[in-house]
Amino acid sequence: MKVIIIEDEYYAAEKLKKELLQLDGQIEIVEVLDSCAQCLSFFKTPPPYDLIFSDIHLADGLCFNAFEKLQLSKPIIFTTAYDKYALQAFDTNGIDYLLKPIQSDRLAQSLEKYQTLQSAQSQNAPHKVYAHLKSLLSDAGREYKSRFLCKLGNKIKSIPTESIMYFYSKDKMTFIVDEKQSRYPINHTLDEIDGMMDPKDFFRLNRQYITHFRSIHEIHPYFKGRLKIKLTLAHEDDIIVSTERSPLMRSWLDR
Repeated sequence: MKVIIIEDEYYAAEKLKKELLQLDGQIEIVEVLDSCAQCLSFFKTPPPYDLIFSDIHLADGLCFNAFEKLQLSKPIIFTTAYDKYALQAFDTNGIDYLLKPIQSDRLAQSLEKYQTLQSAQSQNAPHKVYAHLKSLLSDAGREYKSRFLCKLGNKIKSIPTESIMYFYSKDKMTFIVDEKQSRYPINHTLDEIDGMMDPKDFFRLNRQYITHFRSIHEIHPYFKGRLKIKLTLAHEDDIIVSTERSPLMRSWLDR
């Protein structure tokens, strides 16, 4: 893997180089840049590279000032002491956002996330991951549904969101399954529900299932980059996550 480091602090750059090589001896540090001016000059005709690690505050301004002019297509892992630029980072090919001082385990997770994106067979999967991560950040202050009204015969019951394990659809109907394994029909499609639930807790596995994190019992790699999911209370044994959605799910699990 060929890596470019953008960092205006010499010792921070050296520390990052050392830790990257310790995590993966096959990594090649192509160049270390310390300013927007250097970035603009270097990326006009750069040598081959795969991944960028970039600080945000550089010697002559924010890295975004250079990136906006360069329109880079390669993924970027941002390294910074500030958390206020997260949304802007994911709008600029960012796949992760590491706060300084960078912990070795978080750095390893970032490299793993990059490898996951690279191994995805769907050509558009990385771009969907960027969009997905960006949406998680932009929805941080949004209000989500706290309960669902369900009709059971002549009775009406309100189901609190915190008790829901997963939603599923079957025969053109949608159901809630709660932690007591009770099943309730609701008058919403899965597409509608997908926009109502907090994406930190719920994930759309496929056309049939939206699950809460705590409902996931087992995850197994499957053919062609797909994932096979076993839910704690689901009757169906093989719930398959597509090649395209698998990187999104890995990112969701690794938040």
